[in-house]
Amino acid sequence: MDFTTTKPGTPRIVIIGGGFGGIQVAKNLKKAKAEVLLLDKHNYHTFQPLLYQVAMGAIEGDSVAFPIRRIFAGQKNFTFVMASVNKVDHQNNTLETEVGPIKYDYLILATGATTNFFGSEELERNTMPMKNLPEALNLRSLVLQNLEKAMVTTDQEERQALLTFVVVGGGPTGVELSGALAEMRMHTLCKDHPGLCLDDMRVYLAEGKADLLAAMSDGASKKAKDFLLSLGVMIKNNVHVEHYDGLTCTIDDGTVIKTRNVFWAAGVKGEMPGGLTDAPIARGGKIKVDGVNRVNSYNNVFAIGDVSAMITDELPEGLPGVAQVAIQQGKHLAQNLLRLINREVLVPFKYNDKGSMATVGRNHAVADIGKLHFQGFFAWVLWLFVHLMSLAGFSNKVIVFISWAINYFNKDGDNRLIVRRYNVTTRQVDDNFR
Repeated sequence: MDFTTTKPGTPRIVIIGGGFGGIQVAKNLKKAKAEVLLLDKHNYHTFQPLLYQVAMGAIEGDSVAFPIRRIFAGQKNFTFVMASVNKVDHQNNTLETEVGPIKYDYLILATGATTNFFGSEELERNTMPMKNLPEALNLRSLVLQNLEKAMVTTDQEERQALLTFVVVGGGPTGVELSGALAEMRMHTLCKDHPGLCLDDMRVYLAEGKADLLAAMSDGASKKAKDFLLSLGVMIKNNVHVEHYDGLTCTIDDGTVIKTRNVFWAAGVKGEMPGGLTDAPIARGGKIKVDGVNRVNSYNNVFAIGDVSAMITDELPEGLPGVAQVAIQQGKHLAQNLLRLINREVLVPFKYNDKGSMATVGRNHAVADIGKLHFQGFFAWVLWLFVHLMSLAGFSNKVIVFISWAINYFNKDGDNRLIVRRYNVTTRQVDDNFR
């Protein structure tokens, strides 16, 4: 197909990114008299909130992904192209991509965020992030490989390092990952690996702020910490990981931990293509946008979700980096694009906070919904329901529900498979593993 020109009278709306925000923009333009083109380097949408369960072998990797083309089956004005975008040429309204130049009339950046290592090449080189499906599968392989190595090594110091896990970051991802590791220690370690016992495995959680889940209520933060402590997680607040060379993890309170497993969930930064040299950048590498999500320096370029920063007097830090923000911005931007095409006045975006929640493990979760705060079993059931219903695809909902049911009653999972051996030295999947 030729994307180097656009049709007169039919504006082309190009969306970069098939995450929560980009999907919502395209879906809500279904009846628009426009050409909707979505670009992504993967041909699937990922449900990121459950990546940690993929990493821990609780659910299959495929069950948190859904083909983008399936989502838009039947939408006649929609086209998907699997391609990476190298550069935005905003002066000529053109994208430079791996499949050639693509012309646009309106451009939406919904590229999301990537892991922020805060400038440390050492931490980026040696720690394990978990922002996408391949990274979650790599993390799963590393955990299982190190458990297998711990079974056979005769070096006691190395054995302890293989069974010591440090999670960096006390937000929802870090809390949920720590809880999942602690439950693996309690329920499956000794059963799957005879000779290993609870005391052999240690789980640390390091957080730079005074509280876990700092964006949630004080009650939720305290309860989440209590839940983790009851599972045996060793929590360190007001600390930062300074160094990790693959074996020695150094924390700025003087703690030195010998470990082969440091998982990085401490921050994100906006991920955007090159060429936007005039775009104003906020903290965390995010693009500053105005009240209608338009990039301040451009008339026909918009940004939503984790790549954007809508800074206001009421929100000096911008909107929270959660899926609901991207979803609501995507729906709202689609309506504004229709207004723009019809030469109508654009309506400013207003975020409707529907609450936040995090799970710590079996029967343990916290939820803040407006003025209501829940902890424990009810919050856990609510978390299960919300995440199950938010998954794309009926088959994924069924598969995840069945996996959860089996895991709950058996206190075990069936997805702890090393199907892609991870090479720690090269930081890549070992192609020689068959």
